[in-house]
Amino acid sequence: MNKREFTVADEYIYNRRSPLRWIWSHILRYPLMPIAIFLGNIGTSGLYSLGTVLTGIAFDMILAPDTDWSQLLWLSLATMGAFSGVGIIDLAKLAFVELLAQRMERDAREELYISLLGKSQTFHNRQRVGDVMARATNDVQQLNLMISPGISLIFESALFTLVPLIAIAYVHLDLLLVPLLFLASFAWALRRYNDELNPVTGALREQFGVTNARLAEAISGIEVVKGYAQEMKERQIFGLNARRYRDLFVQEGWVKARYLPLLFFGVAFGLAFAHALALFLGGVLSVGDVISYMGLIGVLRFPTFISLFSFSLVQLGIAGAERILDLIKAESELDENADGLARPIAGEITFENVTFDYDGEPILKRISFHARPGETIAIVGQTGAGKSTLTRLVNRTYDVREGRVLIDGIDVRDYSLQSLRSQISTIEQDIFLFSRTLAENIAFGAAGAATRDQIEQAAREAHAHDFIMKFPDGYDTVVGERGVTLSGGQRQRIAISRAFLTDPRILILDDSTSAIDSATEDQIQRAMRRILHGRTTLLITHRISQIRWADRILVLRQGELVAQGSHDELMASSEAYRRIFARYTADEDSAARDVALAPAQQA
Repeated sequence: MNKREFTVADEYIYNRRSPLRWIWSHILRYPLMPIAIFLGNIGTSGLYSLGTVLTGIAFDMILAPDTDWSQLLWLSLATMGAFSGVGIIDLAKLAFVELLAQRMERDAREELYISLLGKSQTFHNRQRVGDVMARATNDVQQLNLMISPGISLIFESALFTLVPLIAIAYVHLDLLLVPLLFLASFAWALRRYNDELNPVTGALREQFGVTNARLAEAISGIEVVKGYAQEMKERQIFGLNARRYRDLFVQEGWVKARYLPLLFFGVAFGLAFAHALALFLGGVLSVGDVISYMGLIGVLRFPTFISLFSFSLVQLGIAGAERILDLIKAESELDENADGLARPIAGEITFENVTFDYDGEPILKRISFHARPGETIAIVGQTGAGKSTLTRLVNRTYDVREGRVLIDGIDVRDYSLQSLRSQISTIEQDIFLFSRTLAENIAFGAAGAATRDQIEQAAREAHAHDFIMKFPDGYDTVVGERGVTLSGGQRQRIAISRAFLTDPRILILDDSTSAIDSATEDQIQRAMRRILHGRTTLLITHRISQIRWADRILVLRQGELVAQGSHDELMASSEAYRRIFARYTADEDSAARDVALAPAQQA
């Protein structure tokens, strides 16, 4: 099994060696249902063929000079019972088919979701969200349609081919000639049809993912699209993708339009009737035999017609299964290490000659430093120096390529991933809030254990309580996706509240107060300095005030640690730090002038 960051203890294990084996293992999870469906199909096909044969016998009885009307009555009742039984059994069978299809869709979606939760951040960085969503929704739904009506109809049509042949042999063995010739031509035409259909259905599923991915990007980035007046360009790109999707549907239609089995059936039906008449004129068959035979030949039209679209559904389902398996089986770099160390941490952090690269590009080179429990370490450097990457090695968002990251003297790879990450909180500049209530967003990291009082206390500590209470629904206010209904400063205060509530031993702040005004920032900083007492903090910031009260400052340049020490020490000894400090000071002065000029410009 691939490495995973998250697993479920009682997860059902499926055969993932190929799409067909994977589908079959899903079906076999409920073995009684396929058996019930099989018996139901035998019952319906058998009773239908029986009713057809009884109809022919009834005609012979009517044409007989000494008709026994009491026997004819019983025969009529038997025929009615046979066809009624077809309807009753079919109802029960269809219920099992639909239940199996729905369970397969549910199980496949759950399996895929668990797999996605267990993938590393590196894996998710490579994915297009729209394509992943297409696989998790539309491709999974195709599995449902593949079972019902796809495979169900194919299986039913197979029995509605086999059982009528047995009944035809019962009427007269010579009558098998035309049906067997038809089945040979039918098998050849069906194979040709599937060979032409398969690449088209695969391309359809792939193009659907591309179209959906581009649409999702345009919608999620609508602010950028509108900001640069690119609506027309996005419309053109969407139109191009939609046309490609349409063209594949048209191509599929051309394949279906050349479907030969229906033509072969028409020819076979005529030949069968001629053959039956010849045998009748030769005295081999009775009128009732001819009627029974033609009724049984007519049954063969059902599998002939059904295969036109049932095989298409199966092909789409297999193509969808292949796309789903591609995600499930994709390699992930990290493992949850479920049997690893799980204990409270004090927060001591040590980097020992750490080197990290991303897709072959070096990001960090030979980084070494030590942070004692409760220290605040500020990390400064030019854009792209590797500041955020360094912090992500602590909670194993990424793993080092060389060297070691230690917490309390133990390599982070030796900890249980769940235990490690549950004691580390990260607040980033790009805050993600879920489309849920404010209270649920604050309590997200507390796994449902937080009370309303604790939630409100965390919000007060982050100075979020006052603006939350201004909403009509207070803490029960539902925010838009990614928190778009809140300002940048409000989103960051909600994220800080969330971090306070989890009571982390290590806190990572990645420019987390960039969207907060100075007055509010001062209040939050006072709260932070009180609440973070005894917690180790890694702080990435451009705020001079925050850098100055850090216990130690790390200076990064092009992935290398070029200096470390207190503010005063670095001002005296590091040219790189003095340049960075001067630039940060200039940025703050510029921002302050913009704030001061804003009222005058508005006037």
